[in-house]
Amino acid sequence: MAQVPEGGGGGGRHEKKRAKKGSTHIDMTPMVDLAFLLLTFFILTTTMYRPSSLQMTFPAPDENAVKNETKLSNAITLLLTGNDEVYYYFGEFILAGGEKPPTVLEKTDFSNVQKILVERNKETVTLLHDLAKQYNDKKLTEEEYTAKRRELKSKPDNLKAIIKTDKDAKYRNMIDMVDEMDISGIGSYGVMDSLKVGELQLLNATKGTL
Repeated sequence: MAQVPEGGGGGGRHEKKRAKKGSTHIDMTPMVDLAFLLLTFFILTTTMYRPSSLQMTFPAPDENAVKNETKLSNAITLLLTGNDEVYYYFGEFILAGGEKPPTVLEKTDFSNVQKILVERNKETVTLLHDLAKQYNDKKLTEEEYTAKRRELKSKPDNLKAIIKTDKDAKYRNMIDMVDEMDISGIGSYGVMDSLKVGELQLLNATKGTL
């Protein structure tokens, strides 16, 4: 008689067991310890850099160097006073009573001062106009134009200007005069808020006679 196998259905098949996946967690404790050990090692063994001064040798000054001094013979002094009036003289201020002819003040106003400055600085103004034309014709870059313009205005034989104000002068008059310097191509000028005693006396005397 045949024997019937015991057990349920399934035809004697064996169930496969799934393998458990291992954990992917990494313990970083040893790496942290190693990092601190390396940091301690470099701190103890590194030599800190100490900055040292740089020794520089300069050439001796030239005793024969020519000093660039303002030539008063090529300078105009502008005296600003009240009522928008402008008095001016050229060259060095000379008091009366000496061997040289004394200084004489001329009177003008802001509508005519530009003409006076341009007339005495005509060559530089002409060159500046030609330079501006080249720039407008796209023959010069902005950097080239600025550099050449600065060079022309700083020529040693250009007209120099000294702007002085008395107690009655207005601030806007001084600003307008500085603008006239740029228009007239005068690159070297100075501004003073006081007059010499002789200039003040001559100014008051000139006002009384005009």
